[in-house]
Amino acid sequence: MEMDGAQEGGLGLIVKLPVAQCPQFLHKVIDGVCGRAKPRFQDYGSIWNLREWMEVLDSTTAFIKCAVGKDEGSEEISCELSRLNPEYQDVIIKCLKGRKPEIKDALVEKVCAMSSSYLQDFDWQLKLAMSSDKLSTLQMPLVNLDLDIVENGAIAPVSIEMNKEELQNLISSLEAANKVVLQLK
Repeated sequence: MEMDGAQEGGLGLIVKLPVAQCPQFLHKVIDGVCGRAKPRFQDYGSIWNLREWMEVLDSTTAFIKCAVGKDEGSEEISCELSRLNPEYQDVIIKCLKGRKPEIKDALVEKVCAMSSSYLQDFDWQLKLAMSSDKLSTLQMPLVNLDLDIVENGAIAPVSIEMNKEELQNLISSLEAANKVVLQLK
């Protein structure tokens, strides 16, 4: 798990958050990993712009899932966070240590849930959403994802429309789930 320019982007953007607010943010990210409410951009918009927000949220979530999924110890985590200020390293390690069993249970639960249902087929389309009011110049790409899910022997079609951020979150979640599945083998 490489930290891409820790101070410039990704998880390194966490240093823009005052150390005192870091535990609250991390616990909200962990809540999101565990299937509860994630942190909201509205609460952190004065610290990060939208691009930075998506980067720090995605990177922090992926880091937490990967560190717990690999069952890394404090020393390994410190090495991976070496580009961050020691205060931030300590806060991240404490949050991970304190909630590691809960995170691990959530990751295992997601893998188990995936094992009783599986994807049989998928289809996707890309379209451009256009607004008709003042924002008519806004062009937002959307992905329509049609899934055929087999659950208890029956096929259930599921349609999902996602914007770029939601698609990135889905991809990150699938990558994290894949890592957990590979580790359980």
